[in-house]
Amino acid sequence: MSGHSKWSSIKHKKGAADTKRGKLFSKLSRAITVAAKEGGGDPAGNATLATAIQKAKDNSMPKDNIERAIAKGTGGGDGESYETITYEGYGPAGVAVLVEAMTDNRNRTASDVRNIFNKTGGKLGETGSVAWLFERKGSIVVDAGKVDEDELMTAAIDAGAEDVNQDEGTYEIVTDPADFMTVRQAIDDAGIAYESAELAMLPKTTVKLEQSDAKKMMRLMDALEDNDDVQEVHANFDISEEVLEALA
Repeated sequence: MSGHSKWSSIKHKKGAADTKRGKLFSKLSRAITVAAKEGGGDPAGNATLATAIQKAKDNSMPKDNIERAIAKGTGGGDGESYETITYEGYGPAGVAVLVEAMTDNRNRTASDVRNIFNKTGGKLGETGSVAWLFERKGSIVVDAGKVDEDELMTAAIDAGAEDVNQDEGTYEIVTDPADFMTVRQAIDDAGIAYESAELAMLPKTTVKLEQSDAKKMMRLMDALEDNDDVQEVHANFDISEEVLEALA
């Protein structure tokens, strides 16, 4: 099972107590603005924008905020100019880490990301050092205790999902990026609740972490995601439920 599904579940469980909603909304707005600027303000013809809007809705971002972000992106290019940059590095025990950032100051963001890796026992790598270990896929994570397995399998596979993986307390539905929205809609139509649904870089292999390295990995992930310029963090760690409970 990918570290992505583990991290998605961890973030979902932490969400109710998360006091950083303002920072989250800022990141979501930025993603919507850039998507609208690059591909137009109509989500029907801009898949990147449609995904960004859906993610904002999933996180209870108000409709007015979403509309303002779209308007900002289609308003003629005034204001901040953002670029998307991917950083690659290593965490504890050689865990591969991909960091997707959106920034108006490349030098500041590179320095911040490097410092975060260094302070948490990781190391920033060269371009191409770990990207080959990941592939972009749609990922829908479902609590295994809240769904009938046959019902989930039928809805997902009939809608075009590539696979449904089970790991301890969760199922992860994996899709081709082009089929993600269709599969997600099928899961919604079936009345199946999910913890997360997003396009992500899923790892091809994983590194199992024991408690000491798992604790360091969580610190690295939290620190990276807390940075204003970082949009997404992907990693190929695997942590058992027992270790997660011990850390909690």
